[in-house]
Amino acid sequence: MSRPDRFRPARPPSRVGQLGPAAGLTAALVAGIWGQEVADQLLFGGSLDRYGILPRDGGSFWNILSAPFLHAGFGHLMANTVPLAVLAFMGAVRGAGRFVAATLIIVLVGGALVWLFGRGGSVHLGASELVFGFLAYLLGVGWWERTPVAIGVAVAAFALYGGILWGVLPGNPYVSWEAHLFGFLAGLLAAALLHGRRPRRAAGQNGVPFR
Repeated sequence: MSRPDRFRPARPPSRVGQLGPAAGLTAALVAGIWGQEVADQLLFGGSLDRYGILPRDGGSFWNILSAPFLHAGFGHLMANTVPLAVLAFMGAVRGAGRFVAATLIIVLVGGALVWLFGRGGSVHLGASELVFGFLAYLLGVGWWERTPVAIGVAVAAFALYGGILWGVLPGNPYVSWEAHLFGFLAGLLAAALLHGRRPRRAAGQNGVPFR
């Protein structure tokens, strides 16, 4: 006699099925940033950089939406491309919808904090805000979920790029450590908001959780 379906444990969604959407999102993100920079350099002479964040300048507040996708030349862009692609893919595999939501939180919250507290008289731009945000997001998911997969991804992300965390400290005057710091904090916030509630284990016939 077969066991009723309602007594079967729920199966977690397969991560294999997320590989295609994750790769697509990552490719779209990287292609968009590169396409923008090519157009900026070849068609606009780098003038699009004025849409970076100018702290506490009322007319530039909404530049928080464009600043993470702008770069001060191809050297700046190339330095961000590989860590951005790797961390974005690792985050998107966790779920495309939540990855998009996490990206929006990082852009909005991280950018707003840079606008409020960043050094004045300078333009803050670059995907490093996203790089630090995605790293924090993966570490935060590992902390909140505490499943073997989440912890494994967090450990891998830290092993690959944990060394960049020194970038949240003031140092090179030409580097926006503020975008690094506030992007990281926004990534932690995204992990808490999107993964803070751990999924309950499916209950068996007598209410005993399946293990």
